[in-house]
This record gives sequence, C-alpha cells and structure tokens, in this order.
Amino acid sequence: MNLIRLLLQTSGIHLALAVIAGIFSGASAAGLIALINTTLTQNNTSVALVWTFVSLCLLRLATNLTSQVLLIRLSQTAILDLRMRMSRRILASPLRQLENIGAPRLLAVLTEDIQAISNTAFVIPFFCINFAIVIGCLVYLYWLSWSVFLIATCFMLLGICTYQLPILKSRSFLKLARDQEDQLYNHFRAITEGTKELKLHQQRRQEFFSEALYTTARSYRYYNVLGMSIFAAAASWGQILFFLAIGLILFVLPTLTTLNASVVIGYALTIIYLMTPLEYIMSMLLPLNKATVALQKIETLGLSLVSHYSDHPTRSTNLHAWNCLRLVGVTHTYYQEREDTSFILGPVDLKIYAGELLFIIGGNGSGKSTLSKLITGLYPPDTGEIYLDDKLIGDRDREWYRQQFSAVFSDFYLFERFLGIGNLHLNTQIQNYLVQLQLDHKVHIDNDTLSTTALSQGQRKRLALLTAYLEDRPIYVFDEWASDQDPLFKKIFYTQLLPELKSKGKTVLVISHDDQYFDIADRIVKLEHGTLKFYQNLSQIGISRG
Repeated sequence: MNLIRLLLQTSGIHLALAVIAGIFSGASAAGLIALINTTLTQNNTSVALVWTFVSLCLLRLATNLTSQVLLIRLSQTAILDLRMRMSRRILASPLRQLENIGAPRLLAVLTEDIQAISNTAFVIPFFCINFAIVIGCLVYLYWLSWSVFLIATCFMLLGICTYQLPILKSRSFLKLARDQEDQLYNHFRAITEGTKELKLHQQRRQEFFSEALYTTARSYRYYNVLGMSIFAAAASWGQILFFLAIGLILFVLPTLTTLNASVVIGYALTIIYLMTPLEYIMSMLLPLNKATVALQKIETLGLSLVSHYSDHPTRSTNLHAWNCLRLVGVTHTYYQEREDTSFILGPVDLKIYAGELLFIIGGNGSGKSTLSKLITGLYPPDTGEIYLDDKLIGDRDREWYRQQFSAVFSDFYLFERFLGIGNLHLNTQIQNYLVQLQLDHKVHIDNDTLSTTALSQGQRKRLALLTAYLEDRPIYVFDEWASDQDPLFKKIFYTQLLPELKSKGKTVLVISHDDQYFDIADRIVKLEHGTLKFYQNLSQIGISRG
C-alpha cells in the first residue's frame, strides 16, 4: 500500500488511466478464456467467433501495452521524486540532526533502500496487470456459476490466510536483515576510512573481521536466509493450492451437486490459466516485501527529517554594511552516548567586528570547531541569541544568515565543479588564483570543472580556499586550514593571503595552533573546556617574542 501511495502522490491521473487499461486487459483475457471454453464445449467455429477472438486479442494487446507503458513511466517518476525529495530534506535538515542520524544510515537509505524500491517499482506494472487478469477471470468464474464461485472463494480465502501468515513472519525477518545492513555500512566505512589503522595493527584487523564485520554479515545472511526460506515454503504451498482447487472441482463438487460439463471445463481452464499470473504475483511478494521494508526505513528517516524541515524563502543574500556580529549567552550541549556526562560549550558572549582578523585558539576538544559552526549558523544555539548589528537571527533568518559566510572546515568536502558561482570572468579569476596558490602546474579548468582533485590534502585545501575566494562572502572562517601545508605555504597563508582578505574589507576568523603567527591577529580569543577567554597581548597567553 505504501508503494501505491507513493505512485498516487506522483500522479494519480496517470495511475487511474493505467488501472483502467489494466482492467480492460484483464477483462479481455477473461473474454478469451470464455470464448475458448464456448468453442470447446459447443464445437462452434463461426465467423463471428473468429472475429470476436481476433478483436479480443487486439484489445488485450493494446490495453496490456498501454497499462505497462503508463505504469513503468509512473513508477520511475515516483522513484525520481523520492530521490529528489529525500535529498532536499537531508540538505535542508539541521547539521546536528544529520550527525545524530549518521552517515552510514543516510548512505544506506540513499543507495540500497531507494534501489530496492526502484527495482520493485519497475515490476509493479506487471504486478498490476496480472492482478487485473485475476480479477477478470474471477468475474468470469462468477458468471459461469455463482454457487461454485462461492465454494471456490471460501477455499481461496482459506488458502490466502494460510499463505499470508508465513509471509508476515518472512517480512519480520527481512526487516531484521535490513537493520543489520545499516551496521554493515558502518563496517564498510571503517574498511575504506580506517585502512591505514587496520594495516598497521594486525590484531585489530583480525578482531575487526571476526568480531565486527563477520558477525554482522553472518547475522544479515541468517535473517535473509530465514525470511526467504519461509517465503519459498509459502510460495510452494500457494502453487499446490491451484491443483487442490482443480481437484475440488473435478472430484469433490460433482459428488455433492450436479454440475454442467461446460462449467467444470470452464473452471478447470480458467484456474489453469490463472496459475501463471498468480504465480507471478506470488513471486513478486518477496521483492515487494523488501521494498516495503525499505520504504518504511525511508519514511522513518523522512519523518525525522520532516520534523526539522524548513523551507522558508530566502531573502537576498547581499549583506550591506554591517558593524558587529554578537553572540549573547550562546550555549551548545553534546550528550555523550552510553554516558551520563555531557560537554557544554558556553555560555559564549562574543563580538566580532566587521573587517577584523580574529584568531580562535585552544586545545583539542575545547570546542573551537563547534563554536565556528555556531557562528556560521550551522548549529542553532541551545540557549542564547545571535545578532547581526541589531537584527536577531531566528529560524526564519538562519538560511539567509549562513549565506554571509565562506568556510573551509577541517573536514571539508571539495566539489569538482564550481557550482553556484555566477561570474562572466570566472575562468580568468580561477587561473589567477591557481597561480597565487601555486597549483597552476597541477590543475587546470575545463568548463568550470577541475581537471583533478587527486592531490595531497594540503593541495586540496588550497582548492577549497580557491572556492571560498570565488564565493566572495563578507565573512570567512578557516578551521585549522594551515595544518596540512608545508612551512613555506603556511607562511604565505598567514602573511599574504589573510592580510589580503582583510584589506578587501573581509572579516576573517581563523582557528589555529600556529602560535608563531598569532601576532598578525587583531584579536585573539581562547577556548578552555568550553569557556571563552579574551587576551589583549601574546604574553597573556604565555607566548613571548624574544
């Protein structure tokens, strides 16, 4: 039902047309069975019957093809809509919420779950058409004999109940398998991102394979095998039901009541014909169950995203003259999983003035990166307020507020294309910056696309800095940008690039451990265990320039 609802949300009109065409397709199939039965029992091969047979064949062909094409188009459109909708919701959701969900779960949903639905949605048209054939044949059976139809219907209902019970059990095991798949993605991520650590520690590598990866993969296999085996048993039982139904009509009912030979032949022919579409429908129940589980996963994630979803229209991103950005009593709390403790950043009271070069320093884990995310609007404050001059930045303004920043975080992502940067002289600017960043010998631009991003981490950070330059925002944030640079370019960054940005009227916030360059800052603030401290000179921090 969830899949049908997804199709209805995409285009109810096209679904209705496809269903109507499917009904006619099923009716024409039932008509052909009735015609064949009449010809066999009455030995009648008149010209009228021949033309009726040809007409029904043509109607079956046309309606079957029309229904298939409409439903295939509809199902693929639904998948496209689902992918785009989920991607928009993820991008519109708060960063902290996405961090709580976790990258493995998001990746599993966007790949495996949507692919499972996509694969199943492709066969939904054929499922619907075969279902329409079944309905048409049942109507014909009722027309042949309503009394026999009632008996056959009771038998069918009994068969459906005995078939559905194991199917429900099968679905529960498939859901458990899907839960294990989330954990598998987490282990696969450990393989790709933790390869160096695993190679350097043999015992860790062995225990990772035996206690983590293999255990989860084995559980995934176990639940899948169990669920599929139960389904296979149910499918085998369903196939036997056809022959039991024919046996009931041929051997049992004639002893209980008088049946016309044409009715018996008609029922036998129709049930034999029904075996193919019904077997197809039953064979599709397993992937449909998998798709239902996948859709439930997506909807669960979608609901959590919807609760934080914001689609307020964004104002003009142009920020005119401003004087001061203020954080007033801002706090942010990290709750440690499986622990009763938490880390609280703040309360932070900080003023950032237009055009200044501000250094944020402190030890690892002191909250520097978290503070930068609060300043840029990626984290909303748990308590406290942020003002841009006298403008309070609320939920409706946060999207606009974020557009005033360009940032290169320590865990930055480098796009291969310069997206969202409209500039008639873009290629010329990029080339000039590549020369300034000493990358012109390694990278060139083709249709606003970088020729390569397969560079060292320090060189990739320079490309990220190039992107920040091109964005031309009022406020720049650099989180440990120079940590991966060689000594020569580190000096260029602090003594040339940062002063250049400041000379252009930009406000620059730098998170840094490079105390030899602290003296170029206008101000320095230090975080110690989530608390902000202010210093007037380097000697107060404990740094001397002998």
